[in-house]
Amino acid sequence: MLVEGLIGKKVGMTQIFDEEGNIIPVTVLKVGPCAVVQVRTEERDGYRAVQLTLIEDKPPKHPNKPTQGHFKKAGIPPQRILKEFHLLEEGEIKEGDQFTVEIFEGIDKVDVVGTSKGKGFQGVMKRHGYSGGPASHGSKFHRAPGSVGSTTFPARVLKGKGMPGHMGNERKTVIGLKVVKIIPDKGLMLVKGAVPGPNGGYVLVKKSKRSAK
Repeated sequence: MLVEGLIGKKVGMTQIFDEEGNIIPVTVLKVGPCAVVQVRTEERDGYRAVQLTLIEDKPPKHPNKPTQGHFKKAGIPPQRILKEFHLLEEGEIKEGDQFTVEIFEGIDKVDVVGTSKGKGFQGVMKRHGYSGGPASHGSKFHRAPGSVGSTTFPARVLKGKGMPGHMGNERKTVIGLKVVKIIPDKGLMLVKGAVPGPNGGYVLVKKSKRSAK
């Protein structure tokens, strides 16, 4: 495997059956095709990597001039997303080369990076799993966090205290997802389990460095 991973999109979840008839919950990912926009070298940049873009059916309508020039150097129409991946092996790579989901053939586990669904401003029960107060009438304490202060010492709220606030819309990585099936002609990868983000959201699929706990 030449590059560390590829860019893809989350299609959705479904379930399939194995040879023994067991149900396997899987997430369907549309991985690639990804084109090389720029190559990072040791001599010029101090590290080896490639900048990839996901080739999509609907490119951006009005890319700005710097974006147009950057993609023009590689001979690729402007696209929506750019990500860098490390090179795992020595090999000749140039701008315009393309990689597909087939590079994951023989890989049993992958790490998937995505952005979780945004849930807006939430209270402590939903955000941190607090139990809340009694549900009966008259308590007047149902979904509030309760006391958060301290006594004379240290006379402040300690750092890390679970409080209401913005929830979701964060970069999340799920490690060690088992690759159940790869469909090269459709550019699809089926992985066991859930992947962060909504259907249609961008994901980064990388060769797993370790197994899930």
